[in-house]
Amino acid sequence: QVQLVESGGGLVQPGGSLRVSCVASGRIFNIYTMDWYRQPPGKQRELVATITGGGSTNYADSAKGRFTISRDNTKNTVYLQMDSLKPEDTAVYFCHEPYFDSWGQGTQVTVSS
Repeated sequence: QVQLVESGGGLVQPGGSLRVSCVASGRIFNIYTMDWYRQPPGKQRELVATITGGGSTNYADSAKGRFTISRDNTKNTVYLQMDSLKPEDTAVYFCHEPYFDSWGQGTQVTVSS
């Protein structure tokens, strides 16, 4: 089992940037694939971005060109850098580890003027 703790959410204006972080427990973090999901108000949870242990990345169409997923294995941390934010990016953002199907508690991101 892997414990995940997200941080870094908040309120940002449209066009702004925000970085959310997820710290994972576990001695072999470097081999885990990690995902970021989000759940907008009243909608289903959706996959935003994925990064493999080797650093390969994949993005949802809505995130391509604006969001960047990265990881620092020395800190057991995965990041989601979000640029050019839009009101429709407002959601609770969740970190996910698919092998153990572990989820963090989520961090709220609100994009509003």
